[in-house]
Amino acid sequence: MLNKKQIRFCLDEMKKMFPDAECELNHKNPFELVIAVLLSAQCTDVLVNKVTKELFKKYETPSDYLSVTLEELQQDIKSIGLYRNKAKHIRKLCQSLLDDYNGDVPETKTELMKLAGVGRKTANVVASVAFKEPAIAVDTHVERVSKRLAICRWKDSVTEVEETLMRKVPKDEWSDTHHLMIFFGRYHCKARNPNCPECPLLDICREGQKRMKKEKILLQK
Repeated sequence: MLNKKQIRFCLDEMKKMFPDAECELNHKNPFELVIAVLLSAQCTDVLVNKVTKELFKKYETPSDYLSVTLEELQQDIKSIGLYRNKAKHIRKLCQSLLDDYNGDVPETKTELMKLAGVGRKTANVVASVAFKEPAIAVDTHVERVSKRLAICRWKDSVTEVEETLMRKVPKDEWSDTHHLMIFFGRYHCKARNPNCPECPLLDICREGQKRMKKEKILLQK
């Protein structure tokens, strides 16, 4: 397991690689961000941004999403995976915003998680990006990078990964760390083809060293 000094080195190197790491979901306000993050489950940010470009022109408020039929909303997001369930969640979420929050998105993670389709990860993203509350949202990239680098254990759950990162990273860096690890995992330490040979973290990455040894053995055969 990496110690805090090694984790500091990792984060500093990631910052050098991706100095402008930030949320890549296009949005103009907290409400659009909630919708975008909800749509992004098991879907790329690129596709979500393509869909929301037109979606956010048609639907600007919670009431707008409730003014059309479920079938119409489904058609508007049909190119996104799980669009049927997501459309249902969006309508329930919008109804809750109107009934319980005067149409505004709540600012705390606890309240956000009461909304339909909003789990811990989504709540962390919205709280962090929209309301500047320190948070680490563990998506597939954050989880993969944390485990490959041995910041966390392979057997750790998503919640355990989040708790470990919160313990080992200064609180005022939680949100930045979330974005750095996403960019690092999305563009460098990819799931199938991580760029180990050119990685500045290779010397302290257990997974990278294993991969390089395997490649060397294969080349020698």
